[in-house]
Amino acid sequence: MEVNLRLATPCGSFCGECRSFKDGTCAGCGYVEGKPWWGDCRFYSCTKDKNIEHCGLCLEFPCDYYLQAYDPSEGVWRVFYRAGQLVYRKKVGTDKWLQGKIEGKNPDPKYQES
Repeated sequence: MEVNLRLATPCGSFCGECRSFKDGTCAGCGYVEGKPWWGDCRFYSCTKDKNIEHCGLCLEFPCDYYLQAYDPSEGVWRVFYRAGQLVYRKKVGTDKWLQGKIEGKNPDPKYQES
């Protein structure tokens, strides 16, 4: 998979790891413009309104909404995982972050085979 900025989500996830992307349910955040199969993405619209690439570049990061946006069945660790991804992405840049994701150097534990 080549580096594709449209697969880098504003919230800190990487579409290339997502089951919905892999099974064709979702084309990727940048391609669906923040309107995935589950509804409208508030992170996408907020970053577009603020003209920033991702939440980690926002002066309010992490805002109250960000800290409360997670699936209760997964637990709050998802917020901390995504926030950490954004801090790292801000430091190294999106291209390098994406390359690491593609190469499997920074895998999302949510999608690791057990």
